[in-house]
Amino acid sequence: MSELSGKTVVVTGGSSGLGKAIGLEAARRGATVVFLARRADKLATAQAQASALSGKPAYAYAVDVADPTMVAAVLTQLLQAVGTPDILVNAAGFGHFEDALATPMRLVERMVRVNVLGMMYLTQLIGRRMVQAGHGHIINIASMAGKMATPKSAIYSATKFAVVGYSNGLRLELRPFGVKVTTVNPGPIDTAFFSVAGAMDYLRTVDLIVLEPQKLATRIVSVFEKPVREINAPLVMALAATFYDLVPHVGDWLAGGVFNRK
Repeated sequence: MSELSGKTVVVTGGSSGLGKAIGLEAARRGATVVFLARRADKLATAQAQASALSGKPAYAYAVDVADPTMVAAVLTQLLQAVGTPDILVNAAGFGHFEDALATPMRLVERMVRVNVLGMMYLTQLIGRRMVQAGHGHIINIASMAGKMATPKSAIYSATKFAVVGYSNGLRLELRPFGVKVTTVNPGPIDTAFFSVAGAMDYLRTVDLIVLEPQKLATRIVSVFEKPVREINAPLVMALAATFYDLVPHVGDWLAGGVFNRK
């Protein structure tokens, strides 16, 4: 497949998990891929794999998206190397599941800086250039937690509610300029995310609805440059999120019972 030949895709959180899967799928379809993440060794692996798949150079830059100075510096290098990206995928993020009143504020601040502000930093800098170019596509990886909060996920959910709200407003602002915005709201994904979040037991208890990163990545890449508002998966959680808003008592029962396995 080469439907993305000639396109440049930038992926944050690209050294592992869903971000890496999206980058490699884009490379498989002929795109020039730029990976952004903190871990240089894993970035180098992703870069080599993408280049082998696409048959063209891939790029990797070590950056902490929570640091706006570092983001700006890396973006200067990125633009010199590949020009204005066609697609930006904001996949960097992490979670921690603990009662809100017990979560250390330093951890709360870090989660907000990575999951929300980091996404905003890069989106603003690249989005301005997309507007000037008259085209582009920004894909923000939010979460079902951004539609339906559950116990022990109040902080993480707050960051993802912010991503959903930001994406909805951004989509309307950028539409007149030819720049598309898509929000992706996945449920649990079989990646290292839950190991970092200290919630492997939760992942095992919801194994029937756990998403495979490669399948989700394929679905996401298939909508590149298409006017898709949202991707919500799995279906059962998307329906539960709808009930969460339409029938509050049922929504609380689902959020506090059926999906409360942490």
